[in-house]
Amino acid sequence: MVVAVVAAGLVVLTRSGFVPQLRGEECTVEVGDTYATLDLEQAEHASLMAAIAMRRGLPARAVTIAVATAYQESKLRNIDYGDRDSVGLFQQRPSQGWGTVEQIMQPRYAITRFYEGLEKIDGYRSLSITEAAQAVQRSGYPEAYADHEAYGRAIASALTGNSPAAFTCVVDPADTDEGAPGTNGLTPSAEAVRVDVRKAFGRLPTGGYAPEGVSTGHSAGSKHYDGKAVDVFFRPVTAQAKKDGWALAQYLVANARRLGLATVIYDAKIWTARRAPQGWRDYTPPARDGDRAVLEHRDHVHVDVA
Repeated sequence: MVVAVVAAGLVVLTRSGFVPQLRGEECTVEVGDTYATLDLEQAEHASLMAAIAMRRGLPARAVTIAVATAYQESKLRNIDYGDRDSVGLFQQRPSQGWGTVEQIMQPRYAITRFYEGLEKIDGYRSLSITEAAQAVQRSGYPEAYADHEAYGRAIASALTGNSPAAFTCVVDPADTDEGAPGTNGLTPSAEAVRVDVRKAFGRLPTGGYAPEGVSTGHSAGSKHYDGKAVDVFFRPVTAQAKKDGWALAQYLVANARRLGLATVIYDAKIWTARRAPQGWRDYTPPARDGDRAVLEHRDHVHVDVA
């Protein structure tokens, strides 16, 4: 009875917006009736699957198939062992033409090769998880892929932006970036974020920084003035732009620990490492004149580092 009462109390606290810091670093996704947890390694790999799919113009269904497949094969971890010569996220085999061990052990390469195989399957969007995954993988236990369909669908829906603010992570706040701004006005950590976003999603319009630094245009105390913040624009504000913005925002949260992030703001929502157990919260911009859509970050994702 005591355990039941405590558990019920935690549910009430969670739904009321206060989440006690009882858990370690992890990520959660909640879409419809599906609730799942991921550790930070799993979150990074799943978010990269979504980013690469979007860059290739693939639908969320492709991400669902990829996540469900990788979870069955490796629990979404980049393992260097497996059946016979299988390695990596998808347990791809060098002897079956997937590439060298060194190549397959690079998540970006392994994910791209999986999608290349999937794209060759006629009508894969309408196939069951088992049929689509098996057509690519040639597994000895193809029926097992279907066990992870709900899990994969929820993660894919969030990380492709179809389910806004559904993916969040609890991370330990990163150490402060003490580096000086470089030639483009960004500190080393902030520049690493800009490069990472471009590598994952391709060339997206960015701003909020300048070679000599910025001194106006942002709220008092903004990290833009320290060269620690980047804005990624999704203009004009359309349904598709909003979905793409949420895909990036939740990708950033999934990689917050690796990138040393402090804050992500988008579409009047905010996530901070300092208050990460509370997930995405409503964001009310400081009172100042200006376009409300801009002030509420409806047209751009703001990200800053510690």
